[in-house]
Amino acid sequence: IGQAIAAVYSLKPLIEPTCFMVPEFVRTAVQGLADSIGFDVETLNMTLGLFLAYPLGLVMQVMPYGKVRHIFSFLLGAFLLQFIVGVQWIHHVASSLVAYAMLAMMPRSVSKNAVPVFAMLYMTAGHLHRQFINYLGWDMDFTGSQMVLTIKLYSLAYNLYDGEHLAAGGTDRASSRCKHLALDKLPGLIEYLGYTFCFANIIAGPAYEYKYYADACDGSLLYDKAGKPKGKIPSNVWPTVAPLLQSILHLGIFVVVGSKFPVLDPDDPQRNIPAFLSEKILAQPWVMRYGYCWLGLFFSRQKYYFAWKNAEGSNNLWYAGFEGFDDKGDAKGWDIASNIDVLKFETAPNLKKLTGAWNKKTANWLGRYVYTRTGGSLVATYGLSAFWHGFYPGYYMFFLTVPLITACERIGRKKISPHFGDSMVYRVLCMVVTTVVVSYAIAPFQMLAFEWSLAVLKNHYFFGHIVCIIFYAVVSQMKTPKKKEA
Repeated sequence: IGQAIAAVYSLKPLIEPTCFMVPEFVRTAVQGLADSIGFDVETLNMTLGLFLAYPLGLVMQVMPYGKVRHIFSFLLGAFLLQFIVGVQWIHHVASSLVAYAMLAMMPRSVSKNAVPVFAMLYMTAGHLHRQFINYLGWDMDFTGSQMVLTIKLYSLAYNLYDGEHLAAGGTDRASSRCKHLALDKLPGLIEYLGYTFCFANIIAGPAYEYKYYADACDGSLLYDKAGKPKGKIPSNVWPTVAPLLQSILHLGIFVVVGSKFPVLDPDDPQRNIPAFLSEKILAQPWVMRYGYCWLGLFFSRQKYYFAWKNAEGSNNLWYAGFEGFDDKGDAKGWDIASNIDVLKFETAPNLKKLTGAWNKKTANWLGRYVYTRTGGSLVATYGLSAFWHGFYPGYYMFFLTVPLITACERIGRKKISPHFGDSMVYRVLCMVVTTVVVSYAIAPFQMLAFEWSLAVLKNHYFFGHIVCIIFYAVVSQMKTPKKKEA
């Protein structure tokens, strides 16, 4: 492995000349700012990159529809990548071009599998490289943007297959459900690169479908072929400002309050014992230990809320997040670039609603192109989701626990929920149980390492697993209530 990595690194002198879009004085200025405020420069680069998408979105909004928008999207996405990950931007270029060649040359029945496999393998190599050279490290590299790209390439391959399959009279159920996203031909290279490098979602997503991106770029989202508005075009001011303000709020919470409840050791999260397992925390009663764990995970989520809400606003600025009009000409809404519903997630009464509110576009990808294409296999869906995230043991300890929680939720909804109807007390109880069990289960996801993940679960006496097993064993023996007659 070391020799393979060294061979790749030997290409760096050949690749460095391609990284020319960010002037040296800009890097120097950002480094000085990072030093003055105590931020690491990689985190600051990403934060600035997210906010920079707003002035770029303003420019995008006033540009004429057509190819110029795709060129702008590609060039500015490339600029942001070079600004954040430097020479590693070449991975985005290479994998995008290889996938395009595969889509151009292979039959759709082949490329729908070959391109996803290629995208997943390329991303896998990135994850393994990161773990090999920087185990448990949190340094910024290309794998974050590569994860977004993987979803785009995976989805695009199926969009093209669905278009050909349905045009030929195919009746595949999964393809029919994605009919509104199907494509009848491969986009041109400029349009394709504009999508894969889109400046508004290249950093933190959301990886929405190509059709949504293309409609926002060619004007068909808002205007018909005669150039007339399809309906009363809504203002984009509040859909832009609201997510932006919310993102700033979450950033403030994470920086100011989150620092008081760290998940990992703030001084050296890579090598030191996590805060969850510190002597100070372990000396507390279990209720206090779990309370700290819940708070630590809650405040840790704020950085994801910040990134996703920030990206939502920058997409809405040029209407990429707008859903379009219905048959009556009424505006549908602004959900295309919405990747998180914070309130619904934090108050979810069950795992189904919780996962539906978190990282929504990734959930759409898994639902449309994994779950429905594998006959509704939860193992395949959660397995690929874990594979997509990487190979730290903590990921798999979490994702292997999710089916157990899901099984309990399903049997509880079938045998217990009918007894309580719309009871608010029952809903609140479900909400509390959901957040308690999920916070227990997700702790290994933050720990990463097997020994740390196991220690955290052990610190909580494996109560989540034990309670779920007992619950399922008991409730499965209960009679299923009969449905009331209409």
